[in-house]
Amino acid sequence: MQNALRHRRGAFAYFSGAASACYTKAPNLGRGSMQTRTLGKDLKVSALGLGCMGMTGAYGPPADKQAMVALIHAAVERGVTLFDTAEAYGPFLNEELVGEALAPFRKQVVIATKFGFDITPTGERTGGVNSRPDHIRAVADASLKRLKTDTIDIFLPTPRRPGRSNRGCRRYRKGPHRRGQGKALRTL
Repeated sequence: MQNALRHRRGAFAYFSGAASACYTKAPNLGRGSMQTRTLGKDLKVSALGLGCMGMTGAYGPPADKQAMVALIHAAVERGVTLFDTAEAYGPFLNEELVGEALAPFRKQVVIATKFGFDITPTGERTGGVNSRPDHIRAVADASLKRLKTDTIDIFLPTPRRPGRSNRGCRRYRKGPHRRGQGKALRTL
């Protein structure tokens, strides 16, 4: 498992550039412990996150599902609390894998996913982007189901435009979407 964490192509770890300079220890969820960062005002994540894009075929054929679930579990055991996915990875397969693997740990981890790709509900890519509000809501609702959760902790627009900030980072909660019916989206 140690080698799989180091050498699985595409299952890369990254440091969050949006983090503040707050260094604290993460709760020891297993064998490992790790420094944390605070994103925004109050979202604590591990200093090291796991990007899951390559687990479902972005860099070649998809890896064995059970091996990738075991890899994600091993990352959690070592103190990783930030996991990155997107509707476009697979498409949809990566969110399903991440949702299944993190279900036992959902209250202890942070899931980041992305929107903005023009992908039909059947998974057909049109090659463009789509950030219309109705499309974003539909993507968020579908991602919630695939991730088996009621909250997307970090909801990022993509593709990002060079020179633009990440002001689009959102926390999305299942619930009312119309103005005046509650806060479904909030800026981190």
